[in-house]
Amino acid sequence: MKNLFIQLIRFGIVGAIAFLIDYAIMIALTELAGINYLISSGISFTISVIVNYILSVTLVFKRKKDANKSKEFIIFVCLSVVGLGLNQLLMYIQVDLLSIYYMIAKIVATAVVMVYNFITRKLFIEDHSKT
Repeated sequence: MKNLFIQLIRFGIVGAIAFLIDYAIMIALTELAGINYLISSGISFTISVIVNYILSVTLVFKRKKDANKSKEFIIFVCLSVVGLGLNQLLMYIQVDLLSIYYMIAKIVATAVVMVYNFITRKLFIEDHSKT
């Protein structure tokens, strides 16, 4: 249980770093470059996924010893694409249908996607063998 708690703390720190990158890029692209929030949100999310992968496999999840790193990254990206779809759907619902300001909507969407990310990465990336 202690290991899970430490892992959750590390995941939270990695997630916070990725979120700050995601959020800053989204705001810069939307406010400074005039790009639509859905496009800027997609771009920023994609950049943060790469950072998140690197930090997750080095600091959070115990990798499978025999894991094919290319396959692992593809799985990570596929799971993240589903997370991106969930992120975009939540952004659209909140901003366009519920008239919530996009910066606040991003925080809510990120919290939901964070739970999804932890569960799926724990299932598909982490080594579950008893060594």
